[in-house]
Formats: sequence, structure tokens, C-alpha cells
Amino acid sequence: MILVIITSIFKMKFKHIQMKKAKWLVAVCAGILTGNMATAQETLTLPQALQFAIEHKAEAQKARLELENAEYRIDEVRGSALPQVSGSGNLTYNAMLQKVALPGELLGTPGKTLMVAMGQPWQSTATLNVNQQIFNQAIFTGLKAARTTREFYQVNNTLTDEQLIEKVADAYYQVFQLQQQLQTIQTNLDNTIKTQKVIAGLVDAGLAKKIDLDRIVVAVNNLEAGKQQMVNSLQLSENALKFAIGMDIGKQLVLPAESFEVNAAILDDQPDLSNRTELRLLNVQSDLLTLNKKATAAAYYPTLSFTGNLGYLGMGPYMPVFNGSSKVNWSGFSALGLNLSIPIFNGGTTRAKVNQAEIDIKKLKAEIEDTRLGLALASDNARAQIKNSLLTVDTNRRNISLAKDVLDNTQNNYKNGLATLTDLLDAEKAYAEAQNNLTISLLNYKVAEIQLIKANGNLKSLLNE
Repeated sequence: MILVIITSIFKMKFKHIQMKKAKWLVAVCAGILTGNMATAQETLTLPQALQFAIEHKAEAQKARLELENAEYRIDEVRGSALPQVSGSGNLTYNAMLQKVALPGELLGTPGKTLMVAMGQPWQSTATLNVNQQIFNQAIFTGLKAARTTREFYQVNNTLTDEQLIEKVADAYYQVFQLQQQLQTIQTNLDNTIKTQKVIAGLVDAGLAKKIDLDRIVVAVNNLEAGKQQMVNSLQLSENALKFAIGMDIGKQLVLPAESFEVNAAILDDQPDLSNRTELRLLNVQSDLLTLNKKATAAAYYPTLSFTGNLGYLGMGPYMPVFNGSSKVNWSGFSALGLNLSIPIFNGGTTRAKVNQAEIDIKKLKAEIEDTRLGLALASDNARAQIKNSLLTVDTNRRNISLAKDVLDNTQNNYKNGLATLTDLLDAEKAYAEAQNNLTISLLNYKVAEIQLIKANGNLKSLLNE
């Protein structure tokens, strides 16, 4: 379409028509480019960001791979309890056969000693071996530990997702806060520019001083500098959010306009520490350490296994592989047996290992209790922070209403010569600060809300908001 437009332009006979068409073409091209840029941007809600992180972030991917690998560990331990079958083959050429001395009487030559070669130059064997554990306490305990290992990695995968959700939510709200602050600065800048235009008109009419115009210009410049700093901070926060969710840094993100509403009813939810993933993970670790102690103590138990083999032996003066039975002597062999091993004394090594395993269990119990106390503290802190945030949000909302009334009255008084420029600038600054304070208090509320949701063990509910 663009090529057709360009061709039609150059076919025009009149220069002014060409100029008009050229301007129109520029506008069309600019619109197309703007549309492409808009298409390249991606609107990202919080649930979308969380889901993207769980699917793409390296930590979540590694946790899923560990969970998959746990199944292979179970297969490995299970395989040790199944029959172990192996085959072997051997081909030997005896370049110099060993001889033994035999008395001549045995061969009818009394008084002489005869040297007789033993064996054949070529010898080959093919053997099939089978080994089956009948009783081995270490293997049986290992099977239980393997199934518990699967549970460990399942809980660990859940914990990794929750930690990722918490981190991404904090990064997301940080970007939102900076966006709101940037919007506040822009609104304040727009209002100050309007005031600048009014003062410029008054100066031209001789109704205001030049110094007032200079002061308002300085205020505008300061706001523009603050806006640029906020733009830079916002860019850094957006990049941090992209990294937190595993997204390409080059992608353009747009956070949807949201109006955060506080919910005092969230304080009615009572935390259930037993449902916390951190404690569940430690409890599974405790089970694993208990099984490890049992596996170590299994060295006290006897072991019993079945063995069997079946083979074929070939001997002769020629290579058995390429010669038939007429030139090689072949014979089969087999054996069946039971192997019983009874530990009697190993110098106390097993007892020392069992005691070490018991110490590991006691250390983990201490860690579980400390973690429980830490989670209770975090829950209480989150509830206290929400209570404070609710009060602060309410106060800041009232302050915004009052600051807006003061700003409107001050602007009207200034126009009528009843207020100074300093009063006007102070009113604009107070209004901007009230807006920023509300934004910060809302962010603090959302962060505390995340912590309380985490305390209740419901972080994954954020995926469905």
C-alpha cells in the first residue's frame, strides 16, 4: 500500500499537490510505525507475570527437572531390588602351556619322570550370571527413602514457585508505584506549566513581576529533571521485573491501569502455620533423615542373596570361535547358590554412623522449631503492617482531598492577587506529596498483603486473581 501511495505522489503534475501528498504520506507512515510499536508492547497483569515466571524462570525450571529426576532415582533404587542379570565371555590363547611332572610308573615307564602339558592352547567361555537379593535391609529402606524423596521434590517445587511468586509480586508493585509517581509528577508538571503561562501573561500585562516568572520557570525545570529521573528509575524497575519473570529485556511492557483497593477483612483470616510449605519441606527432610538412620543401622542385619550361573566352555588346539565341535571340546556348566553374610564386629563403625545420623535428626528438629517461630513472627509483622497501612491509606486519601481544595483556593487567590507565588508553589508541592504518599502507602499495603497471604499458605491464589 505504501508503494502505491508513493508512486501516485510522484505522478502528480502540480508541486503543491505533491507537497500535500508528501505530508499525508509521512503521516500515514508515522501511523503505521506507531501501530507497529504499539503491537510490540505487551500488557502484563500480575497473574500473567506470575504465570510467565513459573513457566520460564530458571529456578522454576530447575525445580521441575529435580522433580522429574526424583522419578529416575526411584527407578534406580527399585532396580537394585530386582534380579541382576549379566553375561560374560572369554577367549584365551595359552601360548606356553604349563607342564607337570608325573612319575613314569603311571604311564608304564618305571624309573622315568614324564613332563605332561596341562590344558589346551585355546580356551573360551560364555557365562550367564544371575543375582537376586532375598533379604537386604539397606535396599528395603532405600525403597522407602526413594518414595519420600519424590515427596521432598514435590514440596520443594511448590516452595520454589511460592518464592518466585513473592519476588515477582514485589517487583511488579515496585514498577506500579514508580508509574504512579511518574504520573503524579507529570500532572504536577502540567499544572505548573499552566501556571507559568498565566504568570507570563500577567508579566506581559504588567500585572506581575519578572521574578515570579523566573521562579516558576525554575520550578518547571526542577519538575522536568525529577520526571527524567523517575523515567530512568522506572526503566530500571521494568528491567528488574523482566529479569524476575525470565522475559527478554528487549520486550516492551505496559502495566494495566489498576486501582488498588484495601481490604480490611483480610485481617479476619487466621494463619495456619502447619500449612506453610517451608515447614512441610522440613518435615519431609526429617522423614528422610530418619530413613537414613535406618539405612545406616541396616549394616547390623545379615544379608541373603541367591546366585546362579550357566555357561559353556570350549577347549582345543584350535580357536573355538571359528572351528566346529569336531576340533574343539565343548562342555556346559552351571551352579546355584545362596550367599549369607552375617556382620559380627566392625570396630564400632556402624554405631558411630548411627549416632551421627541421630545428631542430624536433632539438628533438624531445632531448625524446624526456629523456622516455626520465624514464620509466626513474619505473620504477626504482616498483620501489624496491614493495620498501619490501612490507617495510613485512609489518612493520605483525606490529605489528597484537602490538598486539592487548598491548591484550587490558592490558584484562585493568586489570580486575584490575594496569594503569593510562594503560596502557590507550596500548595502544588503539598498536593504532589499527598499523591505520592498515597501511592507509597498503597504499595506498602500490597506488600504486607502478600506477606499475610504467604503466612496463610495461599500465595498461589495470586495466580487466579
